[in-house]
Amino acid sequence: MKFNKIIYTVLVAAAMTSCDDKMNYNEYSVYDEDFIKETFARAGGVLTSAYNDLDYDFGNYSGAMLSSATDESVYSHSGNAVEGFYNGAWSSSNNLDASLWTKCWRGISYANLYLDEFTGLTFDDYKVDVDYLQKMHQYNNFQFEARFLRAYYYFLLVRSFGGVPLKLNNMTADEANNLPRATVDEVFDFIDKECVEIKDTIVADYSNLGTDALSANETGRANKLAVLALRARAALYHASPLFSQSKSETEKKALWKAAAEANWAVIAECRNRGMRLNPTYSNLFNKDNWSESNECIFVRRIQSSSNQFERYNFPIGMENAGGGNCPTQNLVDAYEMTNGKAIDENGSDYDPMNPYANRDIRLAATVAVNGESWPNDNPTPLETFEGGVNGMPIPYATTTGYYLKKYVNASLKIGGTNTTTERHHWVIFRLGEFYLNYAEAMLNYTGSGYETATGLTTSASAAINTVRTRAKQPNMAEGLSFADFKKKYENERFVELAFEGHRFYDVRRWMEAPAYFTSIKGMKITKGADDQLTFTPQVISTRTWDDKMYLFPIAQSEVLKSGALTQNPGW
Repeated sequence: MKFNKIIYTVLVAAAMTSCDDKMNYNEYSVYDEDFIKETFARAGGVLTSAYNDLDYDFGNYSGAMLSSATDESVYSHSGNAVEGFYNGAWSSSNNLDASLWTKCWRGISYANLYLDEFTGLTFDDYKVDVDYLQKMHQYNNFQFEARFLRAYYYFLLVRSFGGVPLKLNNMTADEANNLPRATVDEVFDFIDKECVEIKDTIVADYSNLGTDALSANETGRANKLAVLALRARAALYHASPLFSQSKSETEKKALWKAAAEANWAVIAECRNRGMRLNPTYSNLFNKDNWSESNECIFVRRIQSSSNQFERYNFPIGMENAGGGNCPTQNLVDAYEMTNGKAIDENGSDYDPMNPYANRDIRLAATVAVNGESWPNDNPTPLETFEGGVNGMPIPYATTTGYYLKKYVNASLKIGGTNTTTERHHWVIFRLGEFYLNYAEAMLNYTGSGYETATGLTTSASAAINTVRTRAKQPNMAEGLSFADFKKKYENERFVELAFEGHRFYDVRRWMEAPAYFTSIKGMKITKGADDQLTFTPQVISTRTWDDKMYLFPIAQSEVLKSGALTQNPGW
């Protein structure tokens, strides 16, 4: 494990690589322990540093998103590192997401440091300040935020690596490196226990603290609802086949029930606060999505303005555009017709020569298609057909026939003079997810999409229909078998949560990667002499899958430096 020595400036804590995660007060004596503990702001800086590694993906792989390692998209620049997830290059010595391991342990180390050394302070020199009580109100809450963040980083670790060492105190590198791996159950149980213990003590809502509290506008901080959301998502993962495959059927049912209860608790809390699904789906991914408090529960707030994500993903043919993460035909095919039928279903009225007409409105919010005027600064409607100004064979043009819209700010200008920038904020938890989580848990607990249970009076279909209603889609069909309902559910999750970082892990926790991740499709569009377009779906790549890839390899360098860390099977 990599742990960090921590260096302090006056107000901001920053991390640097080292073999020791203990505070080195002697080497940097001007910023020693007592200096940090003198003020609320300096002590709070330690906790602020633990927030720095919250998950997001605005092109983490040199422009490629993790979606391009799934059936959601293809990155238009061949040779990108993201290809290692499916071309056989991934190994313990070629660790494609080494930063994940590093950032999670860094976040855990900051949280442990804060909990061990910076709680219980009274800041006596400032008791006469008029805002002393308000500052202490927030300071006393910081310990619960630290415990949330530690549990959050453990969730990121367990969903990728399985069981990992439980490091719950600030340690030397030697102490930490000799910790054995905890089991998957132990890690999930720790996350659940932490969330239960802090959910009623952490600040309930930073936007509604009352007149005697400070910093009511710090809505980027974790609150009670974020804690409930973390617990609920972790419970769903714990019940999923990847992490429960060795358990008895009775034990599996108990995990699904616990997941249903935890996810319903999120929905109930949101309802108590007057939160509902945002009527406009696309608002959840625009520049002000953090303020969409009727649905967004916890958002990573990016402070710096940029147009880098747009440069990565705007269509080839525009100045400075990179083509980027191009949605697949697999994803486009998943969007139903407005009558609720799949495109290959009898009575769907799907027209293969006008394939984007009368489709689920989430398609238009997520995928840019041929003939569409997008983005704002593009001088002509998109031409993704072969020979078009945005199509093959231009280098880095879409190979799938589509460009990405979701999270991409269409109003930004990336070429010429007067380029513009905006902040980009990543949604970590939003209410729509938890309706789907609850539906999955109820389906597996009851064995039916239509049954309820004691204390769980909403069926899986009713929960899914809440999400579908926002998309103006008809309710789920009645009378589906378990298998058919499950297939419909997985499809609904695919389209609702596309490009939000779920697909890579969902298919893994379901252990269904060969069914979804091996055959990637695109749309070949050709233009005839009469300007008539022909649309031909086709397989554009066949990807490698090995079941060892359900979990990540641990970097061999980490295994070698540890006295107790073992490698995941197959790596």
